[in-house]
Amino acid sequence: MSHVTLHGLPRSFGTLAEWVECPVGIVAQIQGHKPSAIAGNHYRRRPIDLLRLWHEKIEGWILKEAGVTAPQEPALSVALAEPPAEAREEAGQRSGE
Repeated sequence: MSHVTLHGLPRSFGTLAEWVECPVGIVAQIQGHKPSAIAGNHYRRRPIDLLRLWHEKIEGWILKEAGVTAPQEPALSVALAEPPAEAREEAGQRSGE
């Protein structure tokens, strides 16, 4: 696979993302680019779960087209909200605080 280079991988990812109709701004953010438009700089707030959803959709399409079966791993879940006060108090009592 001498035609594959590290330099070309981001371009290939962006091009392949079009096949699942992923918004350009989401592709750019997944790739680590800064927002370039005023709307991207000031109005778009994309939670990590939204980026993960699109990344998994792109990844699934690429693997399907390549004939590769993706391993079925449980999705990681990140709790972003603070637990209710009762739950914090209960956890503190269990830990001996």
